[in-house]
Amino acid sequence: MKEVILEAESRTAGSKSALAAIRKEGKVPAVIYGKDIKAESIIVDSKAFLSLIAAHGANAVINLNFKDGKKTAIVKSLQRDILTQEPIHIDFKTISLKDKIEVLVPIHIEGVADGVKNFGGLMEFIVREVQVSAFPADIPQRISVDVSSLGIGQGITVADLPKLEGVEYIQAPSTLIVHIVTISVEEEKSADAAAVGAEAAQPEVISKGKKDKEGEEGAAPAAGAKK
Repeated sequence: MKEVILEAESRTAGSKSALAAIRKEGKVPAVIYGKDIKAESIIVDSKAFLSLIAAHGANAVINLNFKDGKKTAIVKSLQRDILTQEPIHIDFKTISLKDKIEVLVPIHIEGVADGVKNFGGLMEFIVREVQVSAFPADIPQRISVDVSSLGIGQGITVADLPKLEGVEYIQAPSTLIVHIVTISVEEEKSADAAAVGAEAAQPEVISKGKKDKEGEEGAAPAAGAKK
């Protein structure tokens, strides 16, 4: 495992205006916490953090470098600005390299399913992250899944994911990751439902009009009226 270092500094928890000032300087307010340590407010550089995540993934094991030493941690929570997607707050959790941890690892799809490419199907990407248990050094950046052989009606479950040394999948083996479905069947069902609905409504309207007409023709003539 490559050592990943991120410079960090302690800070005093402040007001919203103080946090805004920190972000304006290109820094991100954060908190670090963990087993047997008191939660601490810290600051990290925004660009350095984003570069680290881009290169090593969201589950990177990070050595936060403080003036008084290093703390090994992972990103437990990341908040981004809705418009700019810039990080606005980070939660770091300290870990031990000797203990297993549970994290969510993203699923990466490779290839184009045969059912999509040759039979006009649609791939449903149902679960985009899978929970695993592993030592920090064994946590994969992502888990790749090849879907090129999948036909209509076929899919991939957690049980079908590649076996990785030191990695245990936590989710139920039957959990569906991707599934290839046919579009035409769904369209035919919608068309049939619409046709049935139209047919069900049509006799009611015709019947009502017919009864009114028959009622008018069969009504007894008014007194004194000529037949």
